[in-house]
Amino acid sequence: MSRGFVKEDDQEEIPIVTPDSADLPEGVINYMTQVGMDELLNEKEMLINNRDDLDSTNEKERRISLNYINAKLQLLNSRISTAKIVDLNKQPQNVIRFGAVVSLKIGNEAKHQHYQIVGVDEADVSKGKISFISPIARILTEKKVGDIALLKLVKEDRTFEIMEITY
Repeated sequence: MSRGFVKEDDQEEIPIVTPDSADLPEGVINYMTQVGMDELLNEKEMLINNRDDLDSTNEKERRISLNYINAKLQLLNSRISTAKIVDLNKQPQNVIRFGAVVSLKIGNEAKHQHYQIVGVDEADVSKGKISFISPIARILTEKKVGDIALLKLVKEDRTFEIMEITY
């Protein structure tokens, strides 16, 4: 039957689900730390538990919630299945690579900033985690302690001096 012959009250809203992380450019491997994978697996478990505990008193609301959770699970399963976990113990300890925690002196600021280079699903600047595909991560990759990386911005150039690298 055509949707045109369905009462308006019977029509359900189709949930719009967007990924919580940035899309990977075409052909870029979905690198991730083990911590990031654990976070995705925990989120998946939480969504499954939420789906199993849905209230069935209002069938329409239950279906909408179920559709939303299933859409989120589909996105999450896609990210999990394409992830390639990087063993941080196998990274060169004196060079910035994926997973490195970097202490930086930015410009003339006295206080050092700390960032970890992580996968797109883990990136959260408020937690000091930047995606490996971000401009800052790209200019820092392959640098060593004492090196200076230059980020060209529209109005100015910003320098990042590498003070420390840990994994």
